[in-house]
Amino acid sequence: MRIERELEGLRAATGAWRAAGRRIALVPTMGALHAGHLALVAEARRRADAVVTSIFVNPLQFLPGEDLDRYPRDEAGDLAKLREAGCDLAWLPTPAVMYPPGAATVIEPAGPAEGWEGAERPGHFRGVATVCTKLFMMTRADVAVFGEKDWQQLQVIRRVVADLHLPLEIVGLPTVRDTDGLALSSRNQRLAPEHRARAAALPRRLDALAAALAAGRPAGDALAEARAALAAEGFGVDYLALVVPETLAPWPGGQTGEARLIAAARLGDVRLLDNIPARVLA
Repeated sequence: MRIERELEGLRAATGAWRAAGRRIALVPTMGALHAGHLALVAEARRRADAVVTSIFVNPLQFLPGEDLDRYPRDEAGDLAKLREAGCDLAWLPTPAVMYPPGAATVIEPAGPAEGWEGAERPGHFRGVATVCTKLFMMTRADVAVFGEKDWQQLQVIRRVVADLHLPLEIVGLPTVRDTDGLALSSRNQRLAPEHRARAAALPRRLDALAAALAAGRPAGDALAEARAALAAEGFGVDYLALVVPETLAPWPGGQTGEARLIAAARLGDVRLLDNIPARVLA
């Protein structure tokens, strides 16, 4: 596996692949890799001839006071996992490479970036959209693979790619979960043992809520009950909502069809995100 930290080396590698007619896949990550990330790499291998995995903890998507400095980092472990997974190139740029002195251009997304995470963390999706656009342009990837755990982020990226006419395909892979149902996340490493034992209540409540909606329970009542249950189990609930999958707009009252349940909840100082599809019958 090739390791590159400077843009010249990355461009030399991807340029040679393109000249040889090889299809390139990108898996953007912030490191602290787990089985969910490796599933993305495996999917990228199925869809392309060469796989680039980026590892970059993006300061632009962290708000003041958030966990940028405490975000888990394990470069040696990550590189070992990528070698085993068959990644062709690990792209490990520094902040100075991604945001050189004098950098003044950002992507300011709207549409699906508004509300939910966009409201809870103002400016977060500016950082996500900017860094992903940079990674797409740097690697000249034909396809980029993301997990569905960050559902709103996935829709924001799809909207940016469509709006800017970027020439790549965005693939979403279903959330990879632990044995108790908790969505895998690098931040799970920071859960205190008592909080980790309690964390699986979040996906259980989402599953129960989806079942209630599929049985015809009114959405407002079912959502209120689920929020109260999570609070009683010790979660700080930032939001638990039923939304239109592509736009993240609140689900229209009285409408039936395929929706998405999205949630953000806190245990201690760790913030958990999750989402599942839901069929609304009432």
